[in-house]
Amino acid sequence: MRTDEDAALHDSPTSAAPAPARTKAERLAALLPPDVGRIEEVLLLALTKGIPPEQAKKPHLGPLDGQYAFREDGAVGYLVLTYEDRGAVVKKEGRPADPDADLCPEPGQETSRTECVREVLPDGRVLTLWNSAMPFRGGDDVRWGPEPTGRLVQPDGSQLLVRSSTGFESTGTQGPLLDEPPVSREQLKALLTGPEVLPQKP
Repeated sequence: MRTDEDAALHDSPTSAAPAPARTKAERLAALLPPDVGRIEEVLLLALTKGIPPEQAKKPHLGPLDGQYAFREDGAVGYLVLTYEDRGAVVKKEGRPADPDADLCPEPGQETSRTECVREVLPDGRVLTLWNSAMPFRGGDDVRWGPEPTGRLVQPDGSQLLVRSSTGFESTGTQGPLLDEPPVSREQLKALLTGPEVLPQKP
């Protein structure tokens, strides 16, 4: 005979339903201060060039790779994060990412790359951060605002690339430019050097 206690054990759920998986935008937001604004994943080629979304999508190697809009008080900036493994870098540049390469311009060299700082980390990775005026990019019909940019080169020949743009002006704009980049240089450093942006090792 089944007792009331048996019935309660049988009829009660043994565990709560699993929480829905967080989106990439939500996982990125968890790594940033709460005052960066509302974050959502976008496709910049679809916005700036009018390319259909199915054609604008690119394969991603990193868990947080993507293009994100940051919305605050009607203005919109963008963060672009890309992980490239050794094979992807070789395919694009003909050689692996080189930790010895110095991206910072020589003194007196005219360039849009300013406030460039190269840092060799204790584990051998090399982080370079700089500010870019970005007078034009993507064609004369797309004007980008200023942005801090970063690259982290790893000893295995892979690299991480990031842009934190104040926004762009074109027919596909989603709003005016932000007054400041959505993610600061210090926040970019923390993001690039954290484990969350790297693929999990098998």
